This record gives sequence, structure tokens and C-alpha cells, in this order.
Amino acid sequence: MNKLIYLDYAATTPVLPEVIEQVVQCLAFDGHFGNPASQSHHYGWDADKRVRQARQQIADLIQADPSEIIWTSGATESNNLALKGIAAQYQQQKKHIITSQIEHKAILDTCAALAQQGFEVTYLQPQAETGLVTAEQVAAAIQPNTVLISLMFVNNEIGTLTDVAAIGALAKQHQILFHVDAAQAAGKTQIDVDACHIDLLSLSGHKVYGPKGIGALYVRSEVQPQLETQIHGGGHEFGLRSGTLATHQIVGMGAAFQIAQQKLTTEQTRLAVLRQQLWQGLQQLDDVILNGHPEQHVANYLSVSFVGEHANSLTEKIKQLAAVSSSSACNSKNAAPSHVLLALGRSPEAASYSIRFSFGAYTTPEDIQFLLAQLKVHLTQPKANFFVFN
Repeated sequence: MNKLIYLDYAATTPVLPEVIEQVVQCLAFDGHFGNPASQSHHYGWDADKRVRQARQQIADLIQADPSEIIWTSGATESNNLALKGIAAQYQQQKKHIITSQIEHKAILDTCAALAQQGFEVTYLQPQAETGLVTAEQVAAAIQPNTVLISLMFVNNEIGTLTDVAAIGALAKQHQILFHVDAAQAAGKTQIDVDACHIDLLSLSGHKVYGPKGIGALYVRSEVQPQLETQIHGGGHEFGLRSGTLATHQIVGMGAAFQIAQQKLTTEQTRLAVLRQQLWQGLQQLDDVILNGHPEQHVANYLSVSFVGEHANSLTEKIKQLAAVSSSSACNSKNAAPSHVLLALGRSPEAASYSIRFSFGAYTTPEDIQFLLAQLKVHLTQPKANFFVFN
């Protein structure tokens, strides 16, 4: 069986060899395997040193202090801790939360749970086709009892960038806490939590060539007293998230983030060329429309909807050639069209014939050329399954 071209980096990334090396050093008896919380011997001290180094590496990427980095099991837990932890402080007051219709399910499902507890949630509708959520929309939604704004930095399906700096300034002006899901932004765009007035920010290891099962939540130091712990048992992570630290995963995430910071500019430049190459080639095959903003986006994602007579045929052939997604990985088992694309104004039919390409470290120009060449050959076959789009 021939391997598919991997174009699903938004779902997960392979761990880099140099990161794997760092992880392995924290597993065996002759490495840093100790419990970082064991402070009575050098095994614990050595492990704690590696954890502190990784905390600094995460903080460096987002321009934060290492004491503001809280380890979690991933961005989903970070999102839950951020929203539920803040909401718990106001659960008797039925406060108001602002988010958008195109957030990750970890945000939408958490907001739905909070709504069941009496919170009012406003779901902003993004700009049609582009997916932009603007500061003007946020300003119009603010109420006297608004306590939290939660928006993603980079959309995980279409790659559109949110103007978090403008929204952060607005939140600060109104003394509203601002949470940002940056799982898809780390290593792809510059992040400065102070400049953007971000109070809480969620991060994931496996989206940045680190291990799965590890993430972090940035919590501004003055906000930490307002965050109610969700996992108790030992008082780890400044009392905000208990549980023995997974040293090997933490070290892997730290190493991956350090590499991502070093390569951010050059990698975005390289991937932008590949993205444009694929987009131009797809437009020559059939009628196709772009999902997302044509300019305000990172280079890693290209979401398209096929709307010509070959829509079904092309989407099926692409899936035979490349590992791609039709939506986010958390929704891939759901046959329903992407909630993100529907919120952009795409019809259910257009959303059904949509592909999310996501590029990464091992994507080459040859991959793009091969994919486009195979699609051109496919369209010349008389038995191609054509579909008339209405």
C-alpha cells in the first residue's frame, strides 16, 4: 500500500527527531526519570530542572513569565480550565461570556455546559466566507455583566487570523478577562500576551511537533487568584492543576516550542509558497472557492470547497492521494458538515465537498506537484464520477 501524502498537520504533527531525543532522556533509569515534586534527592531535582527549563521555553514563545505557565494534558483541558475556572468565581451571579460560532468544540461544548449552569453566552457570527471575528462585533456584544471573552487566535479549519490585539485592548478597556485558544497559532504567528492584553491562553504540544497528551495554559499572574482549580490532589502547578508532572512530555513540548520559535519566520515563508502553488493549481482543475480570509491567515492551512461538476470526483480522489480533513480532527467521525464552514455561509452541499489541506515540516514542492498532476490525470478518465453541483 502506497503511503498517502501527509497534509493533515492541523490534526497533529509528527514529533521531531531532536524532540524525541529529549523525551527519551527523561524515561530511563540513567536519565531524568524522577518525580519533579520529589525535592529530597537529586533524581527529583534533575527532573524539576528539566521541567523549569521547558516552562521557560514555553514562556519565551509567548513573551510571558515562566511562573504563568500551567501544565495540562492538552489544549482541551486548558480551555476547560480557563473557562470553567473563571466561571466558577461567578457561578452565583449568572454572568455573560462572549465567544464565536467557529470556535473549537472544546470551547463550544464548555460554553454549552456553562449555559446549563445559568451563564449567558453570546456566539458571534463570523464574517461570511472569510471567518473574521472583529473587535467591532465584540464591542457590540459587551454587556455590563460580561466577565469573559474567549476567541481563537488562528482558526483550526480555515487558518484565519483573529485580531487579538484589538480585541485584547477592548477587553482591557472594559475590564473583561480575555482568553485565547492558541493551539493552532503557536509556531505559526508571533504571540505576545502582554502586547495583546491576553489574560489566559491555551497551548498544545502535538500541534507543534511535540508529544501528544501535553499542553499548557498561560494564566497572567494577577489573574491566577481568580482561577478556580478544577483538578485537586496535591496542589501542583501553583495549586491550579494537581497531578504528577509528565516530565518526558513536558520536556518534549518545551523543546518543540523552542525549535518552532527559531524557525517561525522561515517556515511561514516556505509554506506560503507551497500553499499558493496548491491553490493556483486547484483553481485550474474545476470551480473551487476559498474558505477563509484571502490575506489575514497563516500559511499552514488551505480550506477549499469544490462547487463545479467534478466536486464529488475531486474530493474523493484527493482523499485517495493525501491524508486530509474535511473539518477539524475532533469532528472527523461526524458525518455532519463542518460547523465552521456552515457559519461562514457555505451551503451543506458545499461544505460536504470541502477539503482542509494543512502543511508542515515534511511537506515538499514535489508533494504538491504530484497531487496536482494526479488530479489532472484523473479528470481525463472517462469513468470519473462527475457530480452536477446545484
